[in-house]
Amino acid sequence: MGGIPNSLLAALPRKSYLRLLPGLVPVELVFGDVLYEAGQPIRDVYFPSQSLVSLLTVVEGHLALEVGLVGREGMVGFPLALGVGVSPVRALVQGAGPALRMNAARFRKELGNSQPLQRELYRYVHAMMAQISQTAACNRFHVVEARLARWLLMTRDRVGSGEFRMTQEFLSNMLGVRRVGVTEAASALQRRKLIEYSRGSIRILDDRGLEATCCSCYAMVRDMHDGAPRG
Repeated sequence: MGGIPNSLLAALPRKSYLRLLPGLVPVELVFGDVLYEAGQPIRDVYFPSQSLVSLLTVVEGHLALEVGLVGREGMVGFPLALGVGVSPVRALVQGAGPALRMNAARFRKELGNSQPLQRELYRYVHAMMAQISQTAACNRFHVVEARLARWLLMTRDRVGSGEFRMTQEFLSNMLGVRRVGVTEAASALQRRKLIEYSRGSIRILDDRGLEATCCSCYAMVRDMHDGAPRG
């Protein structure tokens, strides 16, 4: 549906989308803000457009590892679609920008009254389960350089841009490696003129080259989001 920057909402029939519209509040997500912590109630859901939210699993209260990314293709707070009101992860704004917000009570009501919304959300949850599973395997088995390339491409796809703000410390937390590992991987990609990295910002210079460098996990997750059957 033209003019709707969030793909999940755009996939709905016009009548279903217009029914949701009065409950959708435009907001600006701020880099570094935590939308909710693991174990906390999900009070609102968010449909990003040009923003990006990282889903982090938290270990021992402070160590965090990224297990998923949500951008314009989906919704933050998707456990509510399964009847679960508590977040299993920390939802951290990784890319500032606009989103649409709906409070949890309104969302539950709309979900119960809209089969098209149910179908799109179940499809999205299925794709997110695949993304989380593949990310776990990637973090365990693949080298940092390939993982960084995968992460950069996934971020590009979700914000619709090849340029974004990112610090070494943040990347270290996202990939679950020491900062020196991130520095070495980013430097290797920069030497090959695949990216430009300076002062906390990254710009992709060669999309095809970066896709050739990353592991197969990127294509598997991309195809799952793009190709999960509607029904």
